[in-house]
Amino acid sequence: MLPPTATLGRRARGSARLLRARGLFSGQSLLLVGVVVVISYLALVPLGYLIWSTFITDGALSFDNFRQAYGNEAFSLQSIVLNSLVFALGATLVALAIGTMLAYLVVRTDIPFRGAVFAAALVPLVMPGVLNTIAWVFLASPRIGWINRVFEPVAGPAFFNIFSMGGMIFVEGLSQSSLVFLLMYAGFRSMDPSLEESALMSGARLTTVFRRITLPLARPALYAATLIMTVLALEAFETPTLLGMPSGIWVFTSRIYRVLSEFPVNYGEAGAYSISLLVLTTIGVVWMSRLGRRKSSFQTVTGKGFRPRPMELGAWRWLAGAIVLAYLFVTVVLPITVLLYMSTQSFYSVPSWDSLTSMTLDNYRYTFSNTQALGAIGNSLVLAVGTATFITLLTAIAAWLVVRTDLRGRWLIDNLAFLPLTVPGIVMGVALLTVYLRIPVAIYGTLWILFIAYCTRYMPYGMRYASAGIYQIANELEESAHTSGASWFQTFRRILLPLMLPSLVAGWIYILMVSMRELSSSVLLYSPGSEVLSIYIWELWDNGQVTELSAAAVVLMVMLVGLVLLARKAGARFGVQGGI
Repeated sequence: MLPPTATLGRRARGSARLLRARGLFSGQSLLLVGVVVVISYLALVPLGYLIWSTFITDGALSFDNFRQAYGNEAFSLQSIVLNSLVFALGATLVALAIGTMLAYLVVRTDIPFRGAVFAAALVPLVMPGVLNTIAWVFLASPRIGWINRVFEPVAGPAFFNIFSMGGMIFVEGLSQSSLVFLLMYAGFRSMDPSLEESALMSGARLTTVFRRITLPLARPALYAATLIMTVLALEAFETPTLLGMPSGIWVFTSRIYRVLSEFPVNYGEAGAYSISLLVLTTIGVVWMSRLGRRKSSFQTVTGKGFRPRPMELGAWRWLAGAIVLAYLFVTVVLPITVLLYMSTQSFYSVPSWDSLTSMTLDNYRYTFSNTQALGAIGNSLVLAVGTATFITLLTAIAAWLVVRTDLRGRWLIDNLAFLPLTVPGIVMGVALLTVYLRIPVAIYGTLWILFIAYCTRYMPYGMRYASAGIYQIANELEESAHTSGASWFQTFRRILLPLMLPSLVAGWIYILMVSMRELSSSVLLYSPGSEVLSIYIWELWDNGQVTELSAAAVVLMVMLVGLVLLARKAGARFGVQGGI
């Protein structure tokens, strides 16, 4: 007969096993397992299918798709890699130079109208890339461009050819400079200016201080901006397709689009280009993340408080202000003016007195009376709201798993959630095509496949915002709730979610905005009846309906501006600070 203590110990162990067994089937456990399954599916299944279908032919390892993709000398691996790298690095350098200069002048100097400059510098973030590129086609096209018409008497015809590698780099770098401005603005704001002030008092010139002190201290922000810009330029779709394809300049994204738009469609060849581009973006992410590891070497913010004081430019103040205003004129005023002007014309023409006196609103009437346009607007809103809401809820629970639990393998959940960040949008489109054209699930040709694409693409951003919010909440609040008898779901719903709300609202608004303007995945996955507004604009461009396109573009920008204003209002209500 067992002693009483042994009997009690055996009963206790049995009760514990029973409770754990019940816990496996509790609502909490099922919810957490469901989140892990969904994240794993979104991150792994499309890429797994893409890799399998690209490398496996008739059940055996094969590189035939790569030989077919790069067998033509005009589309050799060397030429496409070279074009992609030249375009990406060139656009990155342009964006870094412009964005860094603008952020430095706004934050660290006394240039005039700094508040207005900050607000205007964010406008390009609202304009989708396809609209910016189309606007520059009409500004700098060799035959019909406004700029070439202005300079033709002095410089001759085709003063600036936008359909060139230089034009591609210029347009992409200019459009992405606003994002660099935001990143560098935050870096310069948090930098202790005492080192710069000491150098100036010692007789150093402002240019020397900027080159030898400011830029070295801003390296972490520069590394982050370089990483983001390089990846964005490698996966850019609109600029290489609209400006590079007409002149025979091929990069990975434009080749993928061309292969999938030809008949018969060769998914294996598209997969080969997609895998090559994926390898290129992954190398860029890994390389730049290694550069940013030595963060302690650049720390200037310590326990000692400081207040950044603008540097006086003296006689150069108004010249610097004029340079900034010229940048805003080229980046903001010109593209928007082109679209507004074209939206009021019956057919495209260079501005003249006759065209200005014959403006009409017929293009707007066409947009709001066209069932396809109205359907595209509705689809865009449904997808944007649905994507933002689903990702916010999914990543809130996933962030709790990663941050709050000691679950084995939780780091894998975090890495899986961030994996799509390295996957270009057009590659994600190819991957989803590979999956849903082969499995018997009837979602191809519906909004559901676009919804899956958007959720996969923007899941990393939701995870970033949710993790940042939960890191700021102390564990004691949850422990107190559990001690008082609250269940996990009650604690999560009534304590964690309200406290995470500022971060979650900011993430929701950001995902809503980028979903409204998404094109690269949608252009491969849409079908008649499931068009979104960006696809509707793309089709108008293909059909040569440039005036109707301009009206739809203005409508899209007004919708995005409305979302920005909604973001400001929601931010003020929920405590979200600026910079959404």
